[in-house]
Amino acid sequence: FDSRSIIGRDSFQLVGQGLAMVPEGRGVFARMTILENLMMGAYTRDDTAGIKTDIERMFETFPRLRERATQLAGTMSGGEQQMLAMARALMSRPRLLLLDEPSMGLSPIMVAKIFEVIRAVSASGTTLLLVEQNARLALEAANRCYVMDSGLITMTGDAASMLNDPRVRAAYLGEAG
Repeated sequence: FDSRSIIGRDSFQLVGQGLAMVPEGRGVFARMTILENLMMGAYTRDDTAGIKTDIERMFETFPRLRERATQLAGTMSGGEQQMLAMARALMSRPRLLLLDEPSMGLSPIMVAKIFEVIRAVSASGTTLLLVEQNARLALEAANRCYVMDSGLITMTGDAASMLNDPRVRAAYLGEAG
């Protein structure tokens, strides 16, 4: 990252360098409230006013989190936990946000909201690395695409071209070539 190896770095060091991750399975702090989870996302920051502003921004982005700010994260639905995991990662103001299967196990309405936020974060200038099995949504949200098969990159290109590529359409979008 930034032309430096990050192998063996502790997660707090990576966050300090501008990396944040939303893991598959969300990884919220179940015994902490929503607000406490958001504060944990900002633990490397010391700008109190900026943190308060960002919490308000997360509550505007995900109104459900505001409604439940004092609720324990572990009692939330999967979609709500995904919103919280994304909001917590964004609290660190990352330059690179890694998202691992953000739509996994979510209702169609929640998937639409998550991808709305993904597009907004990307448009704001934050770089995203998205690993996603919903190929259509991933390609519609991405600028660049890498197709992997058995751990190997088999295709690469700009997302719009890949979305229209007959091989991608047949193999990953379920459409005849």
